[in-house]
Amino acid sequence: MMEKIPTQTGSRDQLLADLKTVLQDAEAWLRHGGSLTGEQLEVAKAKFENAITTAKEGLANLEVVEKSKAAAKATDVYVKENPWKAVGIGAAVGVVLGLLINTRR
Repeated sequence: MMEKIPTQTGSRDQLLADLKTVLQDAEAWLRHGGSLTGEQLEVAKAKFENAITTAKEGLANLEVVEKSKAAAKATDVYVKENPWKAVGIGAAVGVVLGLLINTRR
């Protein structure tokens, strides 16, 4: 039986929290942006940019996890439908790797 891939619920929750932060910061920026000056404006801008960067990174990580899950599922289906082909491919890869390692010595 194939081992279950973690759902990355923590990553999703963190991404949602980051997106909420971005939205809250954007709303605050729109409401108070005109009244901020000097250092206050720079601090607010830096906080907003940091929140956007964090949200983008979280989204990118979540996309990688989702693509990895899809690839793992497709591999599992292929191996279940073609067990002997999978064994043959695994053996061929093992032979090639063995030859490559042996020629480097």
